[in-house]
Amino acid sequence: MGARARGYDLADSSAEPGLALHVAVIMDGNGRWATARGWPRLVGHRRGAERVKEIVRAAPDLGIRYLTLYAFSTENWKRSTEEVIGLMGLFSRYIEREADRLSAEGVRMRFIGERGRLDGKLRRLMDGIEARTAGNARLHLTVAINYGGRNEIARAARRLAQAAADGRIDPAAIDEAALDGALDTCGLPAPDLVIRTSGESRVSNFLLWQAAYAEYEFTPTLWPDFTPDELATILSRVATRERRFGGVAAQ
Repeated sequence: MGARARGYDLADSSAEPGLALHVAVIMDGNGRWATARGWPRLVGHRRGAERVKEIVRAAPDLGIRYLTLYAFSTENWKRSTEEVIGLMGLFSRYIEREADRLSAEGVRMRFIGERGRLDGKLRRLMDGIEARTAGNARLHLTVAINYGGRNEIARAARRLAQAAADGRIDPAAIDEAALDGALDTCGLPAPDLVIRTSGESRVSNFLLWQAAYAEYEFTPTLWPDFTPDELATILSRVATRERRFGGVAAQ
């Protein structure tokens, strides 16, 4: 996979040749992992959060510069009130406990998704760690909370429509680049690779626009059991693929 095939320049990256620069992960299977052991689903989510720490720590050494994790979808509000409240608390604790380490290790943390429905404390923590780590560049960690690809595209379309109505842009000038710039992921490169754990083979409304030409890997491993070694194996396997964009092999 050549640098230009990804659509951006690797000249300033320390990534090893052939490894994915931007990996996105649908972290699925936490609840099933716990249920299979006779434990409450939240135990699986807590174990999954520990796995996040390991993967984030290992990512730069695997040649990953951008890591995007799907933590909570717009559809996840349909889960039990107990599970949703537990997850929101888990997100807050992760930010509080990991802020110092992430900052010290050069990780820039950002969030995508619609924040209005999240509680005030969590939003403040999200804003705070984004500001604190804004100057870091060793790893760009993006976490999707209350995120859905369709919702994101609809919100981007509304922003552009309002800008056109206000006379700030010409409707005729709205193209793919304009829509890309109105998305939550503005400024981030498109993912090279999307991984879904747990054995499911769906994209589940994740990065629908951004992952148009990404490679996909579906592993039966539940997220709490997904190790840096398995991630490294997947990266090595994907690196042997001949990527194609519109039918043309990447050079």
